[in-house]
Amino acid sequence: MTVADSRRVLKPYPRSGRWTEIEAGHLLRRAGWNSGPDEMRRAAAEGLEATLRRVLNTQAETTEFTQASDLLYRVARETGEIDNLKAWWLYRMVNSVNGLTEKMALFWHNRFATSYAKVRSVEHMADQHELIRRHALGSFGQLLRGMTQDVAMLIWLDGNANRKRHPNENFARELMELFSLDVGNYTERDIQEAARAFSGWHVRNDVFWFNRLQHDDGQKTVLGKTGAWGGRDVVELCLSHPACPRFLARRLYETFVSRTVPETALEVLAHRVEVHKYQLRPVLGELLGSELFFADEARHALIKSPLDLVVGSLRGLEVRPNLDNVVRVLRELGQDLFEPPTVKGWEGGRMWISSATVLQRANVAAELAFGEKLGQPAEPLQVLKRFEVEGDGEICGHYARMLLGRQPSEGLQRRLVDFYSEVQGDRSAKVRRLLHLIMTLPEFQLM
Repeated sequence: MTVADSRRVLKPYPRSGRWTEIEAGHLLRRAGWNSGPDEMRRAAAEGLEATLRRVLNTQAETTEFTQASDLLYRVARETGEIDNLKAWWLYRMVNSVNGLTEKMALFWHNRFATSYAKVRSVEHMADQHELIRRHALGSFGQLLRGMTQDVAMLIWLDGNANRKRHPNENFARELMELFSLDVGNYTERDIQEAARAFSGWHVRNDVFWFNRLQHDDGQKTVLGKTGAWGGRDVVELCLSHPACPRFLARRLYETFVSRTVPETALEVLAHRVEVHKYQLRPVLGELLGSELFFADEARHALIKSPLDLVVGSLRGLEVRPNLDNVVRVLRELGQDLFEPPTVKGWEGGRMWISSATVLQRANVAAELAFGEKLGQPAEPLQVLKRFEVEGDGEICGHYARMLLGRQPSEGLQRRLVDFYSEVQGDRSAKVRRLLHLIMTLPEFQLM
């Protein structure tokens, strides 16, 4: 496939003529955690090109945000309490103007799924997160190389058990299956030989230690190539394998576009990964600005993860969150930061929805609409006044577009207006009841 062919398939979305708050919301929701009405209107007014540029490039944070984030991070490291580290990251997700950085940090956390439940060190988990954050929108190659010597990862995958005479295959297996190639692109022999290459990659005194006495420096054949390979060599062999760009392209497409990945789109995106030499920022720029991303079949094609649901709602309703309670709720919903369930991370998709989680999600909607446990939302009447929204129909349409990310159908609009006009209470109470109804609709579970 030529560069010209790939560009034709990843055709840029029209920069004018079809850009509204709906399109702006689709981009902001997928490339971050939703946004309040102010940001939505700004994006709609500025257009796709300017909005995409802001999304992709790091924006200056406020002094207040930076000070609060630094304080929460320092508290987490000093106390050694993992819930404090979770609260710090959630604060960033809810308040940062760099939503794509936070989204990509979660993307990589789910790829290199490492759990505090085994590592048992906030310092090591925080250090791994710093590594992820440093390369979140940068080089996948650099991130993968860094992970091979990350202390939390070595503890998680039993690096110290990998010795010359008794190779432990855990890291080599996950490197190929979950980090770079995917099942079907390597053999059991490749794993056995790669494990020998990583023998002696240990942890001592809480830092990476190359234990030369326990390293097998003999000849090894990995992915069809023979040499006295060490761990670094194996990483390069994986990165140069033709399955690696496809592996990364599939994960990006599933995360940002749809869980159903057409073969043509996969080939095109994998080609762009190769062209950009695993640099994520330009790849995401092309994907998020393409007609593929904005196609009708890509809209509302993803089931919201608990983080998309909760953090997106907190941002959309302009809530000042109670971080401790948000940590608890996310644990109950099944997405406990820094504690993924397995080495495969959170499977996502339809796995997020069950009879139990539907009820839990409804409880979250009630808390956001009526309660204060998760935080205090902006007063609805002030929001409506700010945007000069008047009349039952305008109010219902405003919140449907903001929370559902779509223009409501005539039937839904009529249902919302009828509900709003009949519900008892003052205007503020009526709006809160309306918010609760919208957040319990099946459409609210999609983005």
